[in-house]
Amino acid sequence: MTARTVALASDHAGYELKAHIAASLTKAGYSVLDFGTNGPESVDYPDYAAAVAAAVTDGRAERGVLVCGSGIGISIAANRHAGVRAALVHDVTTARLCRLHNDANVIALGARVIGPEVAKDCVDAFLNTAFEGGERHSRRIAKMG
Repeated sequence: MTARTVALASDHAGYELKAHIAASLTKAGYSVLDFGTNGPESVDYPDYAAAVAAAVTDGRAERGVLVCGSGIGISIAANRHAGVRAALVHDVTTARLCRLHNDANVIALGARVIGPEVAKDCVDAFLNTAFEGGERHSRRIAKMG
């Protein structure tokens, strides 16, 4: 797995927030695999979720970040891929807990729900929180396949 590499993608509703996140990640020393989109033209978010899912599951990226209008659709699409545990997060607490308890490897953010600074804080918490492990959390994750 490529340490400090983050796969990033969005649909048309999230491309501006994605650009903000990409810049923040690059400034923090991460390598960013940006799978688009890069403009307001309507696109299908499942295609972008699939690109990030593939990058995370095949080891090109350590983690993934997805953005759409609400974060809901793109998180559902990402979770359809084996090996992906995508969590929709709205704040630092949910970003931290999705790593700590669920070993999430992808987060989804809603560009119409949170602003750029909250998004940056969420991504930071997601990338800097380790999985707590332990029998109960590991057992639950194993049941998800």
